[in-house]
Amino acid sequence: MKRRIKILLILAIVLVAAALAVAAVGHRGFSSREDPTFVEAFIARRVRQMGVPPDARERPNPVQPGADAIADAMTHFADHCAICHGNDGRGRTAIGQGLYPKPPDMTQPETQNLSDGELYYIIENGVRLTGMPAFGNGGYEDEDTWKLVGFIRRLPDLTDEELMRMKDMNPRTPAELKREEELQRFLRGETDNVPAGDSHRH
Repeated sequence: MKRRIKILLILAIVLVAAALAVAAVGHRGFSSREDPTFVEAFIARRVRQMGVPPDARERPNPVQPGADAIADAMTHFADHCAICHGNDGRGRTAIGQGLYPKPPDMTQPETQNLSDGELYYIIENGVRLTGMPAFGNGGYEDEDTWKLVGFIRRLPDLTDEELMRMKDMNPRTPAELKREEELQRFLRGETDNVPAGDSHRH
């Protein structure tokens, strides 16, 4: 009986959200430049919360947040997650700001107050109707994902030094790799041409 009530409640919320979305599209169009309204954000958070199974929400993190685990997660986050979420977890990236809804500022209570199990479930399974993909197989044994959960807890306290280290771990575009290679050749004296973007004007 409780399950049926829960399904009906979810259905009602989805229908209300759909009606509001249609009204918003009619008023604002399909642009993803704007932030979701308060009502949209409120409904999305509630639907997401109900979408995480209770047993998943209550799971504790089996990985101790030691230096090695944090270092592994930092590398993983910089390489896979920062393109949307930013190294600092605040979501202020070109791709992140182009999404609708935009990635949350994970240093804020809306993310930090989620349980470890909820964070794990979201990383593994993604969030429908957002840019958050599913990165796992849906199980609970992925140690790398649990390490990421521990790293997300550290986001509000990252130091400038850690952020600089992460910047070096971020993926490079082909153009950036070419510019770095040209700079190295210039520094070795193999060419007289200073790579574009690396010369200094006074």
